[in-house]
Amino acid sequence: MRRTIRTLFLLALPSAPLASQGWIDERPVVPVRSSPAITRVSSTVRVVVDGRIARFEVEEKFRNSGRGIAEGTYHYPLPGEVVFSDFSLFQGETELKGEMMAAEQARSIYEGIVRQLKDPALITLVGHGLIRAQVFPIQPGETRTVILRYTQLMPRDGNALHLRYAAGSRGDAPVAVRFEIPRETEIATPYSPTHPISTARRNGVLHVTVKPPARGDIDLILPLRRGLLGGTVLTHANAGEDGYALLFLAPPASGETAIVPRDLTFVVDVSGSMSGVKMEQARTALRQALTSLRPGDRFRLIAFSSGVRHFRDGFTAVNSRTLTEAREFVNALAATGGTNLEGAVNAALSDRADAERMSLVFLMSDGVPSVGEQAPDRIAANAAGRIGRHRIFTFGVGHDVNTYLLDRLAVEGRGTATYVAPEANVSDAVGGVLTKLSRPALSDLRIVSAPVRFIDQAPTALPDLFYGEELVILSRYRGTGDGPVVIEGSRNGRRERFEIAGRFVRNTNDNEYIAPLWASRRIGELSRQARIEGASAELIAQIRELGLRYGILTEYTSYLVQEPGAANLATDRISNGLTRQPGVVAAPSASGAQAFESARSDAAMSRSSTLAEARDQAASKQATAARGVSLRARAEMKSGGNHTFVLRKGVWTDVAHTDSMTTTTIAPYSPAWFAIVKARPALAEALAIGDPLVVAGKRVSLKVAAGGLTEWKANAMERFLKDFDGR
Repeated sequence: MRRTIRTLFLLALPSAPLASQGWIDERPVVPVRSSPAITRVSSTVRVVVDGRIARFEVEEKFRNSGRGIAEGTYHYPLPGEVVFSDFSLFQGETELKGEMMAAEQARSIYEGIVRQLKDPALITLVGHGLIRAQVFPIQPGETRTVILRYTQLMPRDGNALHLRYAAGSRGDAPVAVRFEIPRETEIATPYSPTHPISTARRNGVLHVTVKPPARGDIDLILPLRRGLLGGTVLTHANAGEDGYALLFLAPPASGETAIVPRDLTFVVDVSGSMSGVKMEQARTALRQALTSLRPGDRFRLIAFSSGVRHFRDGFTAVNSRTLTEAREFVNALAATGGTNLEGAVNAALSDRADAERMSLVFLMSDGVPSVGEQAPDRIAANAAGRIGRHRIFTFGVGHDVNTYLLDRLAVEGRGTATYVAPEANVSDAVGGVLTKLSRPALSDLRIVSAPVRFIDQAPTALPDLFYGEELVILSRYRGTGDGPVVIEGSRNGRRERFEIAGRFVRNTNDNEYIAPLWASRRIGELSRQARIEGASAELIAQIRELGLRYGILTEYTSYLVQEPGAANLATDRISNGLTRQPGVVAAPSASGAQAFESARSDAAMSRSSTLAEARDQAASKQATAARGVSLRARAEMKSGGNHTFVLRKGVWTDVAHTDSMTTTTIAPYSPAWFAIVKARPALAEALAIGDPLVVAGKRVSLKVAAGGLTEWKANAMERFLKDFDGR
């Protein structure tokens, strides 16, 4: 007998900030030995942006891969600001619609699901509205499709429109998220602070695609065109402490500025250790670099081993004849001899940079100095006084490079250090940097004024801005106020100023991703500083404090996962290397696999532009640190919501918690628990770790365990949160 399909819709809650992927809960209709298993096959999210309006269409496919007929209940949390359009449930070729119910009933049903399933992916969505649809029957092997449509008004942040979508993290099915902006001339380069994206402009439409895996909360910033720069300022602030600011700048995608002439110097290590695959990759990288040169550019080729060899004296103009001769020079390069890094650096910086041109130096090496001056600090110090207007980009190939020297040259030269693993391709790394540097837009950038005072800015010194890339500045700010952030830079030999409207408030729960993204960058910069200058007690304390507060594993917090009594491990682990003045711990070894991985991770963290990148680098650093930690210790550590937890006597305990902190206990999934999550949504990810659990605040801690209070007394939660936030 055939049953009808019942579809029930529930209105979204007004306070809900996000949307999310839906899911299906199932139950078998006829008991079978193997119960049904309804799984998501795919999710496709298409968003069309028209002015301030975003129209969402979410298509999801589910398959019954079990042996029995099943009834599925489809759930989909909705943001509160949306206008619901319709929901389509397909039975074969037939599309069916539904009806709506009250928001309070939606909340009650949603919280019931969370209590029942205790699903971390659901817990992080607590407080959302809900669409629910009963789907019957789902035959064995059958795939059913649902399509949800809704419209959302996008808020404006400064000079940009801000769009948010929660892709969720339920299951391994592919999730495709793409945005289409028909009025593409109104939008400068889009930026996502949470996920890597790709963009394309075709037939007057701007297409933005979130690079997989598309999971978690996706934020998309659409800067409105304003002259050269598209930019905006986003903020996050907790009452009683300095705020967090994200400044985003992007030149337009189309060229509106004359091409700046460049002087490019390519310095390549041809010592004996570069023989074989590395030498062939180096030749490929140089040939690729030569193809990137443009009329008006000039170039130098410098090869070094025990000695230093030049393609020609001074810079060479770009034309077909000189490029042909340069390729012949590259093809003839062979690996032999020692590593005269001092001579190579001196040769690269022998000529003063032309003020009318952009001077870019690319240094590629796979070893430590073995000829001439061999002390990396003296080589770097001598180079620092001669860098001037040169920009230096270093490439360390393999584990034997001196990370201290390459890092310091890149820092002094206002460039970047890139580390290429033994199994990776050198030409890909060099090509990626060259592509980014192909079209300079603004140089010598600096913030000249703002309504507030910026502190602990990352990057400390602003890099040059190139067309097709985004400049992301993360900083703490002190004070409040509305007004423009004034940026000054050089364009075509002229100093110009640009204004980006900013609103800096004392307290806002918006844009919570800014804090951990800033912390990741800051840790990367401080870790690199510790490696270069020596790990002073003050630097270690700063890195450790940031790691503990924001749940980011570092060299100086990894010991927390070990047994009690290992508190001095951080100092013990950095016992060799370049000794500094009294009171400074010796810097770690500058070469070797561990130094290579640390340098590569620190460089990536200091340049993180999205929360996804920051989390990946933190995870990589955690994995590197964990290699010396027992399997048991590794299994007893979790991170969530900018908190790191270790399992102590059966309780997941925040590493920032101390025995002196007053602790309030609430029962899991009780009204008190849901009230806390609603009041502090940022805690949801931490509470999803499990229970019993202790999460630390500024002055007090919260424990989630059976037997805790189920209801807050009048004003009790407000008083607790005041102490928890440190207000």
